[in-house]
Amino acid sequence: MTDMIGLVAAALTTLSFLPQALMVIRTGRTDGISLIMYTMFTAGVTGWLVYGFLLNSMPIIIANLVTILLASVILGLKVRHTLQARAQAATLETSAPSAS
Repeated sequence: MTDMIGLVAAALTTLSFLPQALMVIRTGRTDGISLIMYTMFTAGVTGWLVYGFLLNSMPIIIANLVTILLASVILGLKVRHTLQARAQAATLETSAPSAS
């Protein structure tokens, strides 16, 4: 019974990331997502995954493995878009005419 409660809770919290991941993949837009938050979140979920392995708790392992996959997709796209935006800003900055 305890594992069943854990599995249901894990499914609900893990699947809550699916709409965000699908939207980011479909639209490619990450401008409303905090890079620091997703970095910290993904690191925290990694900690929970390690904890699940140490306890040999399948609900914790499964939930956090799936959550890491979804969060990593979002984080990866956010990092890529952040780097692209910085590169574009640097290009615009170097190509702008200087005021003389």
